[in-house]
Amino acid sequence: MGKQPRQATVREEPVPSARYTEEYFLTACEGYDEFVRSEGEHLSRRLRAALAVAAIEAGMNVLDVGCGRGEVLRHCAKLGANAYGIDYAAAAVQLSRESVRNTSGARGKTGVAQADAKHLPFPSGYFDRALLFDVVEHLHPWELHQALCEIHRVLKPEGRLIIHTAPNAWYDRYAYPLVRAFRRLLGQGARYPANPRAFLVHVNQEVHVNEQSMLSLRRALAKAGFRSRVWLDSPPQGRQNPLWIDLLRSAAFRLPPFRWFFEREVFAVATKRR
Repeated sequence: MGKQPRQATVREEPVPSARYTEEYFLTACEGYDEFVRSEGEHLSRRLRAALAVAAIEAGMNVLDVGCGRGEVLRHCAKLGANAYGIDYAAAAVQLSRESVRNTSGARGKTGVAQADAKHLPFPSGYFDRALLFDVVEHLHPWELHQALCEIHRVLKPEGRLIIHTAPNAWYDRYAYPLVRAFRRLLGQGARYPANPRAFLVHVNQEVHVNEQSMLSLRRALAKAGFRSRVWLDSPPQGRQNPLWIDLLRSAAFRLPPFRWFFEREVFAVATKRR
């Protein structure tokens, strides 16, 4: 018998851009509370933490891939950087353009374009920083690889890519079922749906397609030609618990290997391999 032909790799269809409406960005996309309250002047805790890692300085060229509402562009421009944003959702482009148009006291230039992260409309070696905040989980593995390769192309040799993504895939896969069972024993099960993607933000069931663990994100970055530092973090809980629950939570979130499964957020700083 002759050799059987190799089957082509099936590529999942991207999440339709029409799913990302103005309502999504203003009522479901992380950071919307602060954005609506302050009209874009203030960042959420998560975005502040991610932007601090980027160490933006005056005169830098910064690319925000998946710029969403545009508040990160505003903050980069106020720091004196030239901030350019792309998003493939028309609603995001409109919101971002309004955000940068309403920026006061910005020393840097700003620009927003509708574009696909897999095909960046910029020359090679142009940017000092690339930001990928809460975008990774919306890209199928093949899309993420293409997007990372494109970011690698447009970064300067000494440039840096900063990533924030949530939730930690190991939390959803291994820790969440335990948390849900525990909360159900306490009579709080109604707040913990069977599908962890529906926890807090129901729409995530439709748009989250590729959550990452610390290891999987490191592998994805290496495959695209980056060396990286990847770590985990978690938002403050913001609720009062009995002391015994706080002690259990402290152990789960501070001690390895438990924290690898219970921490909710994944951060990374990546640079081009020499």
